[in-house]
Amino acid sequence: MGARFPLGPFEPAHENPVFRPQGERWESANVYNPAAIVVDDRVALLYRAHAIDRVSRIGLAFSDDGVRFTRESEPVVVPEHSYEELGCEDPRIARVDDTFYLTYTGYGDGIAQLCLATSADLRNWTKHGPIFPGFNTWKILPYGPDKTRGWSKAGVIHPEPIDGRYWMWFGEGTIHAATSIDLIHWTPVTDDEHPMYSPTPGQWDGTLVEIGAPPVATDDGLLVFLINNANATSVQDVDYRAGQIAVALSDPGTVLAKMTVPWLRPRSFEDTHGLVANVTFVEGLVEFRGRWYAYYGQSDTTIGVAVHDPASQNWKQARQ
Repeated sequence: MGARFPLGPFEPAHENPVFRPQGERWESANVYNPAAIVVDDRVALLYRAHAIDRVSRIGLAFSDDGVRFTRESEPVVVPEHSYEELGCEDPRIARVDDTFYLTYTGYGDGIAQLCLATSADLRNWTKHGPIFPGFNTWKILPYGPDKTRGWSKAGVIHPEPIDGRYWMWFGEGTIHAATSIDLIHWTPVTDDEHPMYSPTPGQWDGTLVEIGAPPVATDDGLLVFLINNANATSVQDVDYRAGQIAVALSDPGTVLAKMTVPWLRPRSFEDTHGLVANVTFVEGLVEFRGRWYAYYGQSDTTIGVAVHDPASQNWKQARQ
């Protein structure tokens, strides 16, 4: 059964959390916010992790069932340059032909910048640096980071070209679109003062919107995105829930529809207790053996998965 908007419903797996911190080294304190992709009939996760120093690295793990994972012992993306000296964070992934394209946040010198890396095997990565230097996705909002400096996070790539160009959707605070011919060099569709999607004042997504997982194409010509939405009064008082938006393949830079209620919200102990409490933050989505698996960070401390089975679930049944 093909995807449709809205995608779901999703139910958190009873095995959650599927990842906890482990060991005494680079993933000993927190693991969260994973990218996901299916490779050779296994689910691969690239996940953010750090020790007590909070300098993030990106690890790699594989699963035969989408729930139980075997982690590799060493991280595959680590800080190497000044723009990421304080962490390589929050990956998203796409595959085009034989190349994997990883977007991640490089954090350094007090700013976050969306960065790009490529690989043929998920383990050895070539870094291409910040994608949108100087672009600030908080520019039009009355709060957020310093507006005089660049700030960009979260980028997802659709692996099929649209009218000869590849598309990326990116942003924290507000969401923007960009296009590319070669998948390495990207040009925003508009400047940072004209986002394609912004928070809804007074609503559950009133503080920020952030792109979540790469888009899923539907049979009726849409791209469906899982996104992250938040209401926050401070860094310590947040409420991150997950929503959905859709764009038309014929007009990829315009939001056509959105969910007005979250499909995922903090409910479990892990969702509501951790480094940053009350966070369900989705970045990975795969279709695997007839089901959809959405992977998310739980309070910046553990990783959960929510599952949608199209054969037994639909929104109409869920509301009855």
